[in-house]
Amino acid sequence: MRTSTKVKAAAVAGAAMTAVLIPLGGTSYAAGCNSTGCDNKGPMAMDCSDQYTTTARTVNNNNRIGELRWSSTCDAAWVRVYNESSNPVYNAYGYIEKYNSSGTLLRSLSVAVPSSGNDWSNMLGGASYQYRICIKFQGNEYPLKCSTKF
Repeated sequence: MRTSTKVKAAAVAGAAMTAVLIPLGGTSYAAGCNSTGCDNKGPMAMDCSDQYTTTARTVNNNNRIGELRWSSTCDAAWVRVYNESSNPVYNAYGYIEKYNSSGTLLRSLSVAVPSSGNDWSNMLGGASYQYRICIKFQGNEYPLKCSTKF
């Protein structure tokens, strides 16, 4: 093979390889989990918190706020919590609970309400289940407050 032919062949091969490696505009990337495969996985790490995520329920317990977040992309839910209180005591927890169709509690995950900013629990997944969120104070200063099931 002549040198100019080798150079042309290398250039064509290099261009073809580059085209394979560069994603096209509008390419969508799949979430890292779906349904019950999302159980106890982080919503951000699994790309489940996206434009299709909604707040299905909200609970306010003495300005400690919990939101039941639902991802239709991943068919999974989690609780996002934040503190709107002037008392920044780190003493409340947000819970997400997963129930079967008979109303039996299957699993619960929790996250501490931060003194500022927000935080979230890991997810519980599956569209055929029901979910609710609760805000509970560590020392029982205030009664447990929960959402209706979603």
